[in-house]
Amino acid sequence: MNKTILVTGGAGFIGSNFVRHIYRTYPDYRIIVIDALTYAGSVENLPVNINERTDDRLVFWYGNVKNAELMDTLISQSNVVVHFAAESHVTRSIYDNYIFFETDVIGTQAVTNAVLKYRDTVERFIHISTSEVYGTALSESMDETHPLLPMSPYASAKAGADRLVYSYWATYDIPAVIVRPFNTYGPSQHLEKAIPRFITSCLLGEPIRLHGDGSASRDYIFVEDVCRAVDALVHADLQKVKGQVFNIASGVHRSMLSIAEDIVQKMCTDRSLITFVGERPGQVFRHTGNAAKLRGLLGWKPAVAWEEGLQRTISWYRENRKWWETQLWMRTIPIITKQGTKELH
Repeated sequence: MNKTILVTGGAGFIGSNFVRHIYRTYPDYRIIVIDALTYAGSVENLPVNINERTDDRLVFWYGNVKNAELMDTLISQSNVVVHFAAESHVTRSIYDNYIFFETDVIGTQAVTNAVLKYRDTVERFIHISTSEVYGTALSESMDETHPLLPMSPYASAKAGADRLVYSYWATYDIPAVIVRPFNTYGPSQHLEKAIPRFITSCLLGEPIRLHGDGSASRDYIFVEDVCRAVDALVHADLQKVKGQVFNIASGVHRSMLSIAEDIVQKMCTDRSLITFVGERPGQVFRHTGNAAKLRGLLGWKPAVAWEEGLQRTISWYRENRKWWETQLWMRTIPIITKQGTKELH
């Protein structure tokens, strides 16, 4: 095999899409996937049936990134480490935040320590951070120099992991690259996330719940475009990207109300399904990414337009009802709002 890539969290949404992308694009690469298979991950997301064990190109390990000994073992076998593994749902972090700091910070420390230990053989370490570390935009769009102002337990845990990786580059010169994707969407995303929740609500004829008045805006990017960007960073000249931070974004912000309206319109559903609940604590109100740095250095730009990506996502959920029906009970989370009332979000 030409190269071995370790993908942590490779059975989750973005991680499994990236694994499929690498598996399809680089037939001479060996892929090691580690995943704790929490509610958001499934081996069914992988490009091979791990029970058949007929393909040496992909090896799956059931385990947790907090296990330092296991991370040492797997990273010692790897040339490239792409670290997706994290707890990632903002609302769930408000409801139950301990596991976010445990996985996102302590888990990242275990991975980064192993990268440091085997830095003579690890060519590159791609840490997948998140745009949530920026908080609400202080400018028209957010580039990589925007202050980190995390507004939820999830965002603060990811900010801690982000800066931890940066500090290891600054202190030990590990070959680290930090990536901050903006809101990612596409097929096989867990129903706790907004777009899958909106789509499945339409399919079920249930209310679409929006926080506040729906004016909070996000920059959504299709998952395949995120995978292409990470791929480009894996294969870029290391001296151009080591120690750098890169946004992955479309550069267009959309209100959550307009997203719900687009979904309703495409699915020929009654607009009266759109309902409003209390504002989520720690809400980010404006989130627009500037990916000029990545575009200028590597020529990357989004290839999937909003209309196409949304239609492909809707079609997938229409055609894969069995996949998502078991997740229905996790679409709502009880939280205490700013007004002190208990609501399902």
